Amino acid sequence: MAHPNEELIRRGYQAFASGDMAVIDELMAEDILWHFPGNSQVSGNFKGKPEVMSWLGKQAELSGGTLRVEPHDILANDEHGVALVRVTAQRAGKSLDDQSVQVFHIRGGKVTESWINPTDQKASDDFWS
Repeated sequence: MAHPNEELIRRGYQAFASGDMAVIDELMAEDILWHFPGNSQVSGNFKGKPEVMSWLGKQAELSGGTLRVEPHDILANDEHGVALVRVTAQRAGKSLDDQSVQVFHIRGGKVTESWINPTDQKASDDFWS
């Protein structure tokens, strides 16, 4: 049986894949912190559901809806989850195909903080710039 936080993360990725933003909103704490590294128009630190949901929407818009995040493996315990994911997208004649790691801090059944770590930061910056 999977840890409840593994199930929470899997549910989030399934919701993202199907475009079910209501479920994603439900899984986040009101004061969530979200970190995306690099030097591009989507890089930064985002606080609160409205900023994070806007960030997700911006990525969908910039990629013309082609952004896909496919979990390879998810590990979780009582406070944290780590997802190994493949991120793919198309944008303005460019392609992104990156093996990323996303780390989650979870409390009370809600994601309170997330750090996204692309394997190739330069490729990520080039794609999103």
